[in-house]
Amino acid sequence: MDWHALGLSLQLAAWTVALLLPVSVFGGRALAFATFRGKALVEALVTLPLVLPPTVLGFYLLVGMGANSPLGQIWTALFGQGLVFSFSGLVAASVLVNLPFAIQPAQRAFEAVAPALRDAAACSGLSPMRALWRVELPLAWPGVMTAMVLTFAHTLGEFGVVLMVGGSIPGETKTIAIAIYDRVQAFDDRSAGIMSLVLLAISVSTIMATLALSHRMRRGGVQGAPR
Repeated sequence: MDWHALGLSLQLAAWTVALLLPVSVFGGRALAFATFRGKALVEALVTLPLVLPPTVLGFYLLVGMGANSPLGQIWTALFGQGLVFSFSGLVAASVLVNLPFAIQPAQRAFEAVAPALRDAAACSGLSPMRALWRVELPLAWPGVMTAMVLTFAHTLGEFGVVLMVGGSIPGETKTIAIAIYDRVQAFDDRSAGIMSLVLLAISVSTIMATLALSHRMRRGGVQGAPR
């Protein structure tokens, strides 16, 4: 069992979830309610990581964050090291790859909020921000939680983009998925099986815990609803 690789994957997943949580809430709400020119294009770009081969997406990220790119040069000037083949580069790539997992479930949850409730909040004098926190988000929270669980689980299992952008540097970019691949390449089926089982157990446990909490929140919302 490569515990360093597992710890790195958990750290990467935690950073990805933390960075995408506000994006999930505000981005999902904006796409659910806002009407603007080019909205279809924005939704298509958000969905693109779901259909684009990971190696293709990883290639474009590698070019866009490389040492010769403007972003790579700015990053090197600020922090003294390149963005690719580093943990920071993995975080940046993971955020972009997980956009559809973070935004789409939240968008669907906000779309399910009854327009009458939003209108009532506005008539009560609530500002759009207060209406979001006091009315919309409590109702859409199970969808947001689902988005974060999908983001966490997908980050743990991401392989193609991670390999393209980060390589396999132990302690820096070698995640559990890369470690499993390396063990399979070395014909070490036992180690690969153990790590795969641990990864499966973490993913299933996380999803089950979130579903149980989501069901409890829904029951609490129904029981606490005014009659």
